[in-house]
Amino acid sequence: MEFNLDRQQTRKELRPSNREDLRTEQPLKMIARIHTDFPTKFGIPRQSGLVETLKGKLVFEPEYRNPDAFRGLEGFSHLWLIWGFSEALRDTWSPMVKPPRLGGNKRMGVFATRSPFRPNSIGLSSVKLDKIELESELGPVLYITGADLMDGTPIYDIKPYLPYTDSHPEAIGGFADPVKDYELEVVFPEQWLSMIPDDKREALIGVLAQDPRPSYQQDPNRIYGVEFAGYDTRFTVKENVLTVCEVEPLMK
Repeated sequence: MEFNLDRQQTRKELRPSNREDLRTEQPLKMIARIHTDFPTKFGIPRQSGLVETLKGKLVFEPEYRNPDAFRGLEGFSHLWLIWGFSEALRDTWSPMVKPPRLGGNKRMGVFATRSPFRPNSIGLSSVKLDKIELESELGPVLYITGADLMDGTPIYDIKPYLPYTDSHPEAIGGFADPVKDYELEVVFPEQWLSMIPDDKREALIGVLAQDPRPSYQQDPNRIYGVEFAGYDTRFTVKENVLTVCEVEPLMK
């Protein structure tokens, strides 16, 4: 009986006007930040999981470091991350965008893409949970792989990935299917590769193979640079072959 009375009271308190306010204004609280090897946006894979060796860790805000909030999470192999496009904030949005993988000159509806320029700057990534460590000052820290996020990106929520309902092998990928297997051959001379820490090399090569360039740029003489793991790796691309031409440590 008490439960029913509480529900009735709630209905009275949430009059239609109040309920409408709750529907239209839902502030998001940042619960964590992710730390990765990408200090800038350029070079980040366009989807999560494309480079499985990319590592990251989630450090939670003090309010959300209660270990009880993570109880049972260790039993899941993958997570969904709900996060914010913190470097793509704007006051307006466009119903049409130009997906990079389509050459940057063909427009598609924003809701048919994963463009960062959306009505709400919210991203969704599926990542692998490697481990959870309880650290004395930071509380539970999540170590993950396969993330497509810049260092410092705000995390709004995490949810466990459920393979029996979240995986759909029969799904159709629309206009993204024809380009899903696109990769470049990477030529990384030893003199430059040796400058990269051993545990970062495989991930960096995977990032380069995904072709960080905007698809509309095809100048074989142009030199590009990806900032990753403390180094600026510069390269050229000609006929689907990416060749690293210089590696330079980033200034700290």
